[in-house]
Formats: sequence, C-alpha cells, structure tokens
Amino acid sequence: MSEDDEGFIDRLARTAGRRYAETVTAYRDGRRDPSRDDAGRVRIVCRRHAEKRAAALDEAGKPACFDADHPACEGCLEDLRDGQIETW
Repeated sequence: MSEDDEGFIDRLARTAGRRYAETVTAYRDGRRDPSRDDAGRVRIVCRRHAEKRAAALDEAGKPACFDADHPACEGCLEDLRDGQIETW
C-alpha cells in the first residue's frame, strides 16, 4: 500500500469518527429535550392513538392527553420523565 493510500484511509477514518461523534451528540441532545412547537407544547408520537401530536405538559410533567387507565399512556409518561420519548 502506498503512502497516498494510507493518507486517504486515515482521512476517511477521521471523517467517519467525527460524523459518528456528531451523531451521538445529536441523538443524546434530542433525547434530553423533546421538540416543542411554537406554543411550547411537546411534540410526541402517541402510542395509544399511533399518531404524532403536540401536547401541553401540566405542572407534574404529564401531557394533557394522558389517561391514567391506559398502559400506553403510562409508558409514554415514563419515557417523558426519562427523556426517551420519540419526537417529531
């Protein structure tokens, strides 16, 4: 392998490493802070109704659409609190 080939491979590896680091950072930041619309509502993917929706959060951090009797809503609330909710 020539020096040119080695330099090319090194540049590719560095570029891939930077892109990987950027992706990890973006993923981590996206999980911490759910997207919000202009009215301040969180944008969530509702498991119960299988749709995208924007929901206001109350003082306890529960979305306005929360139903305590529905297991999908319980899971959504847990994920919101853990910062792992799927957003759009």
